[in-house]
Amino acid sequence: EVQLTESGGGLVQPGGSLRLSCAASGFTFSNAAMGWVRQAPGKGLEWVSSFYGYSTNTYYTDSVKGRFTITTDNAKNTMYLQMNSLKSEDTAVYYCVKDRAVNGIGGFDYWGQGTQVTVSS
Repeated sequence: EVQLTESGGGLVQPGGSLRLSCAASGFTFSNAAMGWVRQAPGKGLEWVSSFYGYSTNTYYTDSVKGRFTITTDNAKNTMYLQMNSLKSEDTAVYYCVKDRAVNGIGGFDYWGQGTQVTVSS
């Protein structure tokens, strides 16, 4: 059974940092395409970042480039999202997602429960 469990969300001041974690199980994590998707209050889902295990390539939406970094630890089957220089517009529920294809074009077939990130003074 595939499971994705996020942690690390919270309240942070503008300009601050947070690191989200996603613990994964039930599939071959090292070869998977994984990512983060967020949903701000009253808005739709927004893709944030992806990591392709088979190529180690990383991708980011323009609004987080240079501020967010996606990484993985295959020994721990865990994905991380380091978020620096946080802005109020980063406030959202962040979901860990798994793509059904290793090359990231299969669509997200599994989602975590989400973790709230609130950026506010």
